[in-house]
Amino acid sequence: MSTKAELNDNRFDVVKWVVVALLVSVGVFGDSYFSAEPVLYRAVALVVLGLVAGFVALQTSKGKAFWALLKEARIEIRKVVWPTRPETIQTTMIVVAVVLVMALILWGLDTFLGWIISQFIG
Repeated sequence: MSTKAELNDNRFDVVKWVVVALLVSVGVFGDSYFSAEPVLYRAVALVVLGLVAGFVALQTSKGKAFWALLKEARIEIRKVVWPTRPETIQTTMIVVAVVLVMALILWGLDTFLGWIISQFIG
């Protein structure tokens, strides 16, 4: 029984994606067609069309999967242990020091190789 319901949902997904594409097309065409109107009105219309298109897209199976992914990602972000300010400053200083050392090494190597090549050419 559930497979028939899923099959019907998948059949309607194509229609929903067509509606989303039409809403986006209407937004793009309307923005250029009404270019003489104030930007505020066009921006509000585009935001409303975008919200409606997003709502319709979230009703599809892929949209529901995407929404579930976003919720899971938010849960995972809450589990992250963010570094303290001193840890961040210390790590930044280490990165800056390594970059400076590597820059000096590469500069020295470039100068040395340039000197060797000029000895052969000159």
